[in-house]
Amino acid sequence: MKRIAWALWLPCAVLLAWQIGSAAGWANRALFPPPSELARAAARMIASGELAANAGATLLRTVAGFSLGSAAGLMLGLSMGGFPGVRRTFDPVVSALNATPRLSLLPLLLLFLGITDSARIAIIALSSMITVAIAAFEAVGNIHPAWVQLAVNYGARRWNLATAVYLPGCLPQLFTGLRLALGHALVMAVSTELVLPSTGLGSMIWLAWQTFSTDRLYVAIAFTGLLGVGQDWALKRAERRCIPWKVRDGD
Repeated sequence: MKRIAWALWLPCAVLLAWQIGSAAGWANRALFPPPSELARAAARMIASGELAANAGATLLRTVAGFSLGSAAGLMLGLSMGGFPGVRRTFDPVVSALNATPRLSLLPLLLLFLGITDSARIAIIALSSMITVAIAAFEAVGNIHPAWVQLAVNYGARRWNLATAVYLPGCLPQLFTGLRLALGHALVMAVSTELVLPSTGLGSMIWLAWQTFSTDRLYVAIAFTGLLGVGQDWALKRAERRCIPWKVRDGD
């Protein structure tokens, strides 16, 4: 309960000040609709099913791209960390892709995949793959050699080393990479919907801006943020289950 209070006091204070400022006429209501008006707009969008449908479209693209990309990135990163030949081959490619703005690759993917969800999911997957691959590669490199040597001295073979030393040792950093990749996946999903409006929260944001529906604009942006918080919370829960020995302040 105390943690929830710490998380909510600042947003609540901002909303209260916003509402008071709007009521007092200190803010332009056309540009800054009061929170009470935004709540009514959100209620209408929820009741019509519009918000759920668009949030579901964004979430589906995010999860699909993240799942494909993180699986590929995990295999690539672990291979780079375990095999010098793989590292020398793919390290320049991963570095180049990491330095390239992800959205700039979307037109190229559209040439091959067309203006479909496949192109959107592909760019999300690519972004997730790069982030997870770098995290997995660094995680393998940070395994202390003494841990490996100790396990070998006790008779551990290759499979035992993989499951009892490398995997547990990599998990904390891997989950950090997964959390970053999931955040990037949502950003890329909304970005592609802004560039190629069809369905999704990004499309709602773009349409609200074009029609100067500021209440709908704020609601769509706020719901995007809530979706990101929910995704991060779910992955943190999974991390606590997979890494029970990792202790954080306040846990």
